[in-house]
Amino acid sequence: MSKLFILVNYLVMIVSVLGMLVILWGLLMVLKDFVQKLFSDDPNSQRLMRQKLGSYLILGLEFFIAADIIRTITRPDWNDIGMLAAIIALRTVLSYFLGLELKEKIKGK
Repeated sequence: MSKLFILVNYLVMIVSVLGMLVILWGLLMVLKDFVQKLFSDDPNSQRLMRQKLGSYLILGLEFFIAADIIRTITRPDWNDIGMLAAIIALRTVLSYFLGLELKEKIKGK
């Protein structure tokens, strides 16, 4: 059982790091775009950068939710399940509203 526990903990760490890397990559890509378009008068450039960053944030949050779900496998007591439910609810709400903003920005081209 302890080998499974260690394996699951490594898996949680890997998925969490992947989520962090996705978000950091998105930040770097948007920062690069920001610097390139710093002196641009294009009104759509800011909207496009926000859309790009939002999509990376949503993807990163999905990785974090997956890591939290996997983590619960090793600690299935009610306190941890309640904490997981709260974390998932918060991240899901964040993802939902980020997704809504992205859809509205796309419609409002």
